[in-house]
Amino acid sequence: MKKSLISCIIPVFNGARYLREAVASILAQTYRPIEIIVVDDGSTDDTAEVVRNYGDQVRYVWQPNGGPSAARNRGVRAAQGALVAFLDQDDVWHPNKLTRQMVQFMTRPELDLCVTHAQIFWIPELRKEAARFREHRQMRAVPGYLTGTLLAQRALFKTVGLFNTTLRYGDAADWFLRAAEQGVMMELLPDVLLYHRIHHANLSRRQASASREEFLRIVKSSLDRRRYGKKERPALYEFPGQLAKRC
Repeated sequence: MKKSLISCIIPVFNGARYLREAVASILAQTYRPIEIIVVDDGSTDDTAEVVRNYGDQVRYVWQPNGGPSAARNRGVRAAQGALVAFLDQDDVWHPNKLTRQMVQFMTRPELDLCVTHAQIFWIPELRKEAARFREHRQMRAVPGYLTGTLLAQRALFKTVGLFNTTLRYGDAADWFLRAAEQGVMMELLPDVLLYHRIHHANLSRRQASASREEFLRIVKSSLDRRRYGKKERPALYEFPGQLAKRC
């Protein structure tokens, strides 16, 4: 596992505005070796031009628009690394994210995946909104059962499967629940290593009601699989951190 190649996958749809910052946060990682794969999900903006400026530092993969989960799946198929990580086009990593996670993989050979805590931040144009939420619980660091915090064995996607492309908002929640049903070994780091940007075009922000409804359907489907998939219902998987309380 020492010095294993990590494939860093960025799914992008019309994300040229923030893509440079996302790529820069990967290039600034203290861990090597890495490969960066940008999966362009049918963008109509300057995404391709932004990627071309990086030359051979970034692999560019284009596909017709199929949604973020389809783009992540395309990245997994294109990946060459023993491990895979994901970063959304508008988020950024702490420079030590991969290093701190790889320490866990090197000390725990049985580990399947590692996640970290995440923190949100607002763009300057939304400073008034940020001020209103200054004391809100959303401002606290949270256990990041998100694709942006994930570092996983690439082989795990053969066991758990790829992301569900029929889901618009909850593909990550669905994948983590399926991973839990398989009994995978997870590690949650206390470190805040993902920073999630809040801006006007956040998908979940624009469709908050629909995303909540989809999440509830995902949890129900997971409980149904546990209830009817076996003669005896197994105990609920205890996620490191707080996700178990939501399931």
